[in-house]
Amino acid sequence: MTTTEQRLVVEPLSGWTGASIHGVDLSRPLSDEEIAAIRDALLRWKVVFFRDQDLDHDQHLRFARYFGAPTPAHPLFDSIPDPDYPTIYPIFRDRFKARVASTSGYDRPGWHADVTAAVNPPAASILRAEVLPPYGGDTQWSNAVAAYEGLSAPVRALADGLRAVHRFSPGAGTTPTDDYLRRVEKRPLLTEHPVVRVHPETGEKALYVNPGFTTHLVGVSPHESRRLLELFYDELTRPEYTVRFRWEPGSIAFWDNRSTVHLAPRDLTTGDDRRLYRVTLVGDVPVGPDGWESVALEGKPFEAI
Repeated sequence: MTTTEQRLVVEPLSGWTGASIHGVDLSRPLSDEEIAAIRDALLRWKVVFFRDQDLDHDQHLRFARYFGAPTPAHPLFDSIPDPDYPTIYPIFRDRFKARVASTSGYDRPGWHADVTAAVNPPAASILRAEVLPPYGGDTQWSNAVAAYEGLSAPVRALADGLRAVHRFSPGAGTTPTDDYLRRVEKRPLLTEHPVVRVHPETGEKALYVNPGFTTHLVGVSPHESRRLLELFYDELTRPEYTVRFRWEPGSIAFWDNRSTVHLAPRDLTTGDDRRLYRVTLVGDVPVGPDGWESVALEGKPFEAI
């Protein structure tokens, strides 16, 4: 454990990923020392958690702005239900109804980093919980730096020179609504990213592919692309690299979108309400180990507002 001003305490939750931060009230302005300690913990543990935080939208945004500039709530969908807060994305139980006309049951996103179809995906996301079911609904995160380092040296060398295409599209097994298709056509997001990105603050290398957005590797056969991506996905989701978080009202998760992937809940079976709110922070253009930068094939950067 580490402390700042004898109050803020960072408690690691697993060997590679996740830490709880205690002794800080996010509803009030933070000191420079507290901000620095939270940033250091985030860079070290990739995702940090806070409990018993009673924040409104304005306090949520004030906390977020200590670490960057908020983006629009969503690249395709407007802020719902509150147009006064266009940078806050509500995550409610039935939020996918606006996108999906019918489904085979596999429409929820799998492991992913947020909005990697943009040329400058968000640097981080901050999600706070207000209403939760009595059980179920946990979220998991995995450390993409550990996943890269877990590859053998020859495979790391191969990955260092690969590129992958990321697309924003309806989930597998779904029939999208007409409105969703119109929004995708109006604001397409398609980007070629390095398979390995160098973290702009730590210099660490992270696997930068995910099943939620990556469609294929560039310059290899479809067969090779499928097999290599399966290998990378398997490494990304090894249990020892993950942490699982049990939400409570007043919980906040703050994750580095450049060095993690996360898995949304798939066990919401009670029918009870579930309401959380997310703020994302504007990110930089990823850069690979060879200095190659991501290239937008369609769509504009996901900028702050």
